[in-house]
Formats: sequence, C-alpha cells, structure tokens
Amino acid sequence: MIKRFFILSSLCMVLGVSAQKSHTVIKGDTPYNIAKKYGLTVDELLKLNPSVKDGKLAIGEVLKLNNDKMAAPAPKTVSAPKSVNNAKTGKIVLQPKQTIYGITKQYRISETDLRKLNPELDSHMKIGDEISLPFESIKKYGGNQQQTVAVTATAVVKPVESATETPVTKVSEGEYIVQQKDNYYRISRQFNITREELFALNPGLEEKGLKPGETIKVAKSGVKTNTGADVFEETANPKTKVDSGNERSSSTITTGTADDYVTYTVLQGDTVFSIVNKFGITIDELIALNPELSNGLKSGMVLKIKKLDPAYVKKNGDALSVVLMLPFGYSTNETQYRTMAMDFLTGAKLAIERNARNGQKLDIKIVDSGNEGSFRNSLTQINPDNTDLIIGPFFKSNVVDVLDFTKNQKIPIVAPFANSPELYNYNSLIIIETNDQTYADKIVDEVKSAFSDQKIYIVSGAKKENANYIKSGLEKNLKNANITVVSSPADIQLDQNMMTGQSAPVIAILASDSDATGEAFANRVIALSKEVQGVKAFSMNYFPVFEKKVDDLSQANLVYLMDRKINTEGSFEREILAAYKSKYCKTPPKYAIIGFDVVNDMLTRENRKGEIFRQINKVQTQLATKFEFVKSKANGAYINTGYRVIRLVP
Repeated sequence: MIKRFFILSSLCMVLGVSAQKSHTVIKGDTPYNIAKKYGLTVDELLKLNPSVKDGKLAIGEVLKLNNDKMAAPAPKTVSAPKSVNNAKTGKIVLQPKQTIYGITKQYRISETDLRKLNPELDSHMKIGDEISLPFESIKKYGGNQQQTVAVTATAVVKPVESATETPVTKVSEGEYIVQQKDNYYRISRQFNITREELFALNPGLEEKGLKPGETIKVAKSGVKTNTGADVFEETANPKTKVDSGNERSSSTITTGTADDYVTYTVLQGDTVFSIVNKFGITIDELIALNPELSNGLKSGMVLKIKKLDPAYVKKNGDALSVVLMLPFGYSTNETQYRTMAMDFLTGAKLAIERNARNGQKLDIKIVDSGNEGSFRNSLTQINPDNTDLIIGPFFKSNVVDVLDFTKNQKIPIVAPFANSPELYNYNSLIIIETNDQTYADKIVDEVKSAFSDQKIYIVSGAKKENANYIKSGLEKNLKNANITVVSSPADIQLDQNMMTGQSAPVIAILASDSDATGEAFANRVIALSKEVQGVKAFSMNYFPVFEKKVDDLSQANLVYLMDRKINTEGSFEREILAAYKSKYCKTPPKYAIIGFDVVNDMLTRENRKGEIFRQINKVQTQLATKFEFVKSKANGAYINTGYRVIRLVP
C-alpha cells in the first residue's frame, strides 16, 4: 500500500463559522479578525470579554459574542495571483486530504511558486477552494483532479470570476446590485451605513436575506454613495507582500503636534494589528488615542500613535552593509565550531550572490567571532554607525553582547541558533530557531483533535520539562483524561477494556530529542500497533528512523514536527541544490542549508533603506526552513514560529 506524507503549514486550518454565541480561539486568531468575522468592533468584543488584554488570546479560550449584532463572516480579499515564468495558469478545486505539500509533489511545483500564484494560500485551505497552478502542470499531472477555467498569464493574472456571479450593470444612484459573495457587513461597510439603516431602506431584507442579482437601496434618494472603487477588504490573517526596494508610499508618518505621539496615515492593506506590530504598541494604546477605530479601519484615516524610540533606519551609502559573525576560531586557534561556521558561510555566499544578481547592492563583511571568552575583541571590527544588519553570532551570551554594543543604533540583529526567554525583551532582535514551547503547543492541538478517551503516555526521556508542559496543556483541554509521564518508551502499555478484558489502543507522545529514545519510541509504537489497531503516535521532533520505518509507523498514524525539510521536486529547491553542487561539488550539508535559508530570507526582507522590519510579517519558505515571525511581546523580539506537520497514514 502506498504511504504518503501529508505536510501542513502551522496556520493552514480554517474553521467554518456558523451562527453561535461563542467563539473558541484557534491558532492565528486575533481580537480584530474575530470581531470582523462576527460583525463586531474590537471595542465591543473586548467589552464582552474583559479577560482579553492587549490583544493576547489563549488557544482554546472561549469568547462571548453579541449574537444580536452578528453578521456573516467578512469575505476575504483574494489577491490577484502572480504569473510564474509568464506561463498559462489554471485552477484546481481542492479535494479532501489535499495539502500544500501534497499539491507541490503532485504538480511538480515548488512551495515558493505555489505561494506566488496563491498569496492567501494558508487561509484558503478548505475543501472546494480553488488553487491556481500552471496550466501545463494541471494538464500533465492533474489526472481526474477537478479543475476550472484556465487563464493566460499577463503582467498580473486576474482571478477567474465565478460563472454564477451577477455582472455589474448600471443602476440608479443610491442603489446597488447584490453580488455572489456579498453579505450585510460588506455592503454596510462599502456604503458607510449601518445594518439597521440598510434594513430600514429595504423592508423585508433582514427576513429574506441577500440574493445575488437583486437590486437594493444603499442610500436615501439624492445622497451620494461610495462607488466601492476605493474600498478594500483586509484578510483575517493578512500577509502584506512588498517587493524588496520598493516603497508602498512616501511620507506616511509625520510628527504630531503633541509631544507624546506621532501621526500615521493608513495605507490600503494595513490592519490594526499590522500597525500595532509596526509601532510596537498595544491595541489598548492604539484605541485609547483613536476611539474611532471601534467603527473599523479605513484607508486614508490619520491615526495618533504613541511615540516610541525611533527604529533603525539606514543612514549611509547606497549598498546595504551586512556583517556575518561566525565562530571560525582563527584568532584563538580553536577549531571546535570551525566546520559549522565554514558550512554556514558556503550557504550564505550562495544567497548573497543570488540577491546581488537580482540587483541588490550589498557590502558584506565577515567577522571571526572566536569563542565566548574572546568575543568582545571581535566587536572592534564592526562600525555600528554604518552597519545595516548583523547576522550572528551563534551563542546566546555573544548575542547579548552585540545587542548591548549596538543599542544606540538599534541595528537589526539576527540570532541563527540562540533562543532563550532572556532574549525576548530586545526589540531589534530576530530569533530564527523555533522554541520547544511552540512545538509542544502544536502537539497539544494535534492530540486534542485525535483524542477519544484513550489513555495517554508522554515519554519524557532524561529531561521532563517538555513532557510536563504537554501534560499540563492536555489537562486544560481534555476533561478527565488519563495522562501518564514515563521516562522510557518501554513503559508504554496497551490499555485494558474493563468490560471485555481486551486490549485497547493508546496515544503515545514523544517529548524527548534523544536519538536513542526516538529509535526506541518508534520500535515500541510499531510493536503496539501490531497488537491492536488504533494506536496513535506523536513526536515533537524528527528522527531518521521515522523515514527508515515509514511503512510500519504509518500503521501507528505517526504525526511529527520538523522545522527543516527540502522539497527536492520544487523548481526553486532544485535550482539552489544544483547551484550549490556546481559551486562546491557536493550536496549542501546541514549548516550550509541553514546559512542559505537565514541569509536569503533576511536579504529578501530588506529594502534600500535597511528597514527589514517592514516586511518581517511575511511568511516565507526558503530551501528547507519556514519563516513565520511573531513578536514575543508588544516591544520585544521577533521569534520564528514556522514549522511543518508531517503525518504518516496507512
């Protein structure tokens, strides 16, 4: 039987919304997008739920909703898909069990190219959704896959309109023809009226509902209405795409008359939370200065923003000045980390050359950071007044030293491997390594979805912190669950049915990163799954044995997480792998892959002014690493939360 890997993005699950009086928070939710879904303002949502502070939500938290004010969920703007190599594009209809990874494998397209054609991909992964793909790929690899009309790529490919959508025809002033995807919220916002006013203008509309093609009144006679040309819809989880080096607007931030705030003019595509992240403030601070936000965010609106310390802005020269701090150890004659540093540099050089060929002006300086003891001497090689970005050093104590050294200039610092709560307070820091808590939270979500009263074993290995964290999370989410933390996989035992005396399946979770424990865990769940059907296994980490014994482990429905995996059939990935092999005559080792991914990701986020944080919210997948940054706190570091979920199914 053919076994398949199903790899899902951490944010690709979207739940349908029906009329209800509560909402259970899922990953990716914010007060603003929840309020929009249910036709509420943020202010109203916060008043109904006083426990929600500063926009912070806990996954699984149940929020109250004002049912009388609910509207149908606001439609999401679908950005025009970009053409790939000016090829014809078409669309497929998403089928059950199809995933991002499965689509890239079937249609021989890289995830990068797939996301170019489908910018809102993570929020559109529902059965029945349309996915844009190169037409030749659909024709060649689609088989019986349901597909829709193909379109020819131009400079920008326009989305295919539904055949059932009613064409817009000329109507009298103050009237509007209902479109296929309209709802009360969208129409009220577009024409700047309340739902109550809409119902008053159209008696019976509330009872019978909106019907595509029907003409309705949207303003009293003689009152000019918005044509909709300047109206925009923001997505529930927007990912703004701005080309490197190009500015969206000029002079959008100006100094206010008050001493304690500046003003900001809202741009099309802005959201409340993108503004909050941009300026490092809380939603409460934003709403306190701008009460009109309770009526929604509008393009052109001028907001007051609490004044904070200025962020780093490039001051000198045309080229971006980038420093790589790598622990070669030549100055101290140490070789402990030299191979790692050399490999990282080979991948970094490939990324630098690639971006330079694309027109980016770069001035690269490589600094030998030595060991932790001699590190401070290496700082003398850096001119903080003319450095735009520092990638490295590798070790936590050295990262703190660099942050202190550059605190007056606020230079963005990228930490490739250091991830510790002590670093989360630095707002100029970008942390690449995904932390254990992020992985543990995802395991809790996965187990919660699979749980049906089975006994749960959590294998801790030598360190129990992760196991105890998972146990605590499960106890909060599962009522009366029987959960046991054990040190060894050998302690996992099948449950016994009290009525029949027969063996019953269990859930087994691995919270250790030990290779030996991973091997033993794989062997144990394979043995248990042969005794009884229905065993479910989960692992926070990837181990090579998972691929060696994929057939057997699929019988245990193993689900595991990993942050780095190369899709060797993607065009982008094939190009990079071939370029590395041509340059260095070998396949890139682990740290070369990390070097390429980190440097390429950072350089593609930079613009000509060195304002890397303007594009830090973009989700990007490089050669093997997914980058999805979130702020640790309102004025803290950016932390990568990207990972992939791998499911083995029979």
